[in-house]
Amino acid sequence: MTLTARPGDQGSQRLLLSLLLLAAWESGSGQLHYSVPEEAKHGTFVGRIAQDLGLELTELVPRLFRVASKGGGDLLEVNLQNGILFVNGRIDREELCGRSAECSLHLEVIVDRPLQVFHVEVEVKDINDNPPIFPAIQKNLFISESRALDSHFSLEGASDADVGTNAYLSYNLSPNEYFSLEIPTKDAQVKPLELVLKKHLDREVASELRLVLKATDGGKPELTGAVELLITVLDVNDNAPVFDKAVYRVKLVENARNGTVVVRPNASDLDEGSNSHILYSFATDVSPKTRATFHIDSASGEIKVNGNIDFEETELWKIQVEAVDKGNPPMFGHCTILVEVLDINDNAPELLVTSLSLPIREDAPLETVIALISVTDPDSNVNGQVTCSLKPDVPFKLVSTFKNYYSLVLDSALDRETTSDYELVVTARDGGSPPLWATASVSVEVADVNDNAPVFAQAEYTVFVKENNAPGSHIFTVWARDADAQENARVSYSLVERRVGERALSSYVSVHAESGKVYALQPLDHEELELLQFQVSARDAGVPALGSNVTLQVFVLDENDNAPALLGPPGGGGGGARSEVLWRSVGAGHVVTKVRAVDADSGYNAWLSYELQPAAAGARSPFRVGLYTGEISTTRALDEADAARQRLLVLVKDHGEPALTATATVLVSLVDSGQSPKLSLRASEGAVASEATLVDVNVYLIIAICAVCSLLVLTLVLYVALRCSGAAVGRSEGACAPGKPVLVCSSAVGSWSYSQQRRQRVCSGEGPPKTDLMAFSPGLPPSSVSGDSGVQQENFGNWVKWKVLTISGTRCRSLLEGKSSAIAWAAQSGIQHKLNAVKGSFEPSQKFSATLNLN
Repeated sequence: MTLTARPGDQGSQRLLLSLLLLAAWESGSGQLHYSVPEEAKHGTFVGRIAQDLGLELTELVPRLFRVASKGGGDLLEVNLQNGILFVNGRIDREELCGRSAECSLHLEVIVDRPLQVFHVEVEVKDINDNPPIFPAIQKNLFISESRALDSHFSLEGASDADVGTNAYLSYNLSPNEYFSLEIPTKDAQVKPLELVLKKHLDREVASELRLVLKATDGGKPELTGAVELLITVLDVNDNAPVFDKAVYRVKLVENARNGTVVVRPNASDLDEGSNSHILYSFATDVSPKTRATFHIDSASGEIKVNGNIDFEETELWKIQVEAVDKGNPPMFGHCTILVEVLDINDNAPELLVTSLSLPIREDAPLETVIALISVTDPDSNVNGQVTCSLKPDVPFKLVSTFKNYYSLVLDSALDRETTSDYELVVTARDGGSPPLWATASVSVEVADVNDNAPVFAQAEYTVFVKENNAPGSHIFTVWARDADAQENARVSYSLVERRVGERALSSYVSVHAESGKVYALQPLDHEELELLQFQVSARDAGVPALGSNVTLQVFVLDENDNAPALLGPPGGGGGGARSEVLWRSVGAGHVVTKVRAVDADSGYNAWLSYELQPAAAGARSPFRVGLYTGEISTTRALDEADAARQRLLVLVKDHGEPALTATATVLVSLVDSGQSPKLSLRASEGAVASEATLVDVNVYLIIAICAVCSLLVLTLVLYVALRCSGAAVGRSEGACAPGKPVLVCSSAVGSWSYSQQRRQRVCSGEGPPKTDLMAFSPGLPPSSVSGDSGVQQENFGNWVKWKVLTISGTRCRSLLEGKSSAIAWAAQSGIQHKLNAVKGSFEPSQKFSATLNLN
């Protein structure tokens, strides 16, 4: 019992007083009654137990106030400070009393001094805290699809742990078209809930049904419980197998390996058991090729590759498959499988080359079509898209004219002499991944046109030929190279006709038209023709013909084919014996006369020496002759024993091989000093004339020397200038170009000499041009003569022979011969008689030098 009063309210106070009196009465009877709802929270107020028992709050502790529970444990407790009974633990009515309609907690309150015992009853009131509960959360029912309508199927109801209206249950079945719920109105405990079949079942439409049966109690708020009804429809064989697709579309790459799974068609049978057990097979009208290419598993229906899959052969396979169950009678299902074969790049392109204009002329215009190229690739899409290319660095290109058709055309100028044929490689590459390619070789031959003239290795050749050659002898061979081919390279040679003096060139030499051999038609004479310069023309057989010329310098080398020729005395006429008158009183070294001779040859062949032949009787002659001067002088003083008439034989000999000679006879008449013969007068007159001639010749000689010196200075200046300006050009010129003869005036030991220097280039294969300095010296001791009668020593008729020896590392050899002195040149020119009395110092031992440039 709960007592409450509101402060300040008189009516409440009166009511409280009445209740206290009642409580006092009840205490007298020994029992209090309270109520509390189940599941009340901790600390929930139950009643003022101390006040209701008439106990003062101050005496609760001294009198040892305590509460004991019967079977309730410590669910309720008293606060000794204020004497209030409150909830101390969770109170569950269903746990304490189960499904009993009434439920209370019984307490004993005990105080001492004096001892008193009070009985307190606390009623636990039910709340709707338990939902309805079915025996299981799911109930399985098995019903054949052939069950008749209005068939009943019993169900077990739910239970609720609460009491009263909280335990009153109502049922509800989830909406469905097959079953309804029948609820008993009377004697529910005897007659259970029932399901009633309202529509025929079809397992193939619904093989199982899931229904929910819900129970609701009468509490506030309402609580519910539910059970799931799983209704399995049992099968009868009334369905054929059915594929999940009528048409299966699959893609398969070509060249798939055997055993590759193509597709797994799935057929289902709505029946069960053996009625739904399906076997797969190809339809009876499937072609043998299909059966050879594919295999089907009868149990799983899996189709695998069993043969060669080639896109280029078959792009799409159409396969009929059937499924049959094991029912009685069996039922069949069919489907179609379309296998699309995917192309892979398994075919390389194929090239076909059709030549149009081969060989092609080297002067063919650009864009000339040479060949047609067609390309095929049986693959599809990008695998069959082909591009063509040429090997780089060729004067051709490919031009696309149509799909997979190309033209091979000329892209740049041709030169057969550079490249006479081309091996073109055409590469066709498709667009597959990885790409495949094929190559084709096209041989393009370049046809020659006459666009190159014959070319000689040198612009000029120098040839040395000895005189007196045999008529028709071969002296040289010219050869010109023509870079063209066949007729355009067939070279013929001919002379470029000109006049040589009064005669035609063709009277001297000829050239063979095919071999280029040059022949001397007649013996050549060095004394008549020292240098024969002419041109040989080389022309090819092309149309039009092209040609070029080469210059040949033929030097005629001297041979010793001319004997020395004696010159008459000055003022005299011709050769024969010479007569001289000599005083017996002259001493040793007196010059009596001079024997003069010339030789039409050159070099050593024209270098003369003089010897005095011994007397017939073997007597010692009082005379001698200068070895190279031809001066006859006394060797001692004459005496009476010497014969009055002396016959002197002077042998003049050149230095050729073999040497040629001439003999001069000098008759010397010895007279005493008292005699005055007419001959002496003639001699004196000759002396006067000789001195006059000497004066004239000195003037000429001085003029000549000045001119030669001026020429020397000018030549040196020009030479230095040309060498400086032409140094760079000289380095770039060929190694076998000829040079021009240069005249050099040299002086040695106070004497003047004239020499001809030929500057000749020789072929050298071992480095830059060379310059050699060569010198020749007769090597004779000087002769000393006494007297002042004229020239002590004169070098008349001396020739210096220069030879260019074989130079190391070269294959060319040349011989150069030149005249060495101005006096010898003058003697050969027929003015020897004007120089008889020239005095000078021409020592036989002096060196005549010239420089031979080998460039």
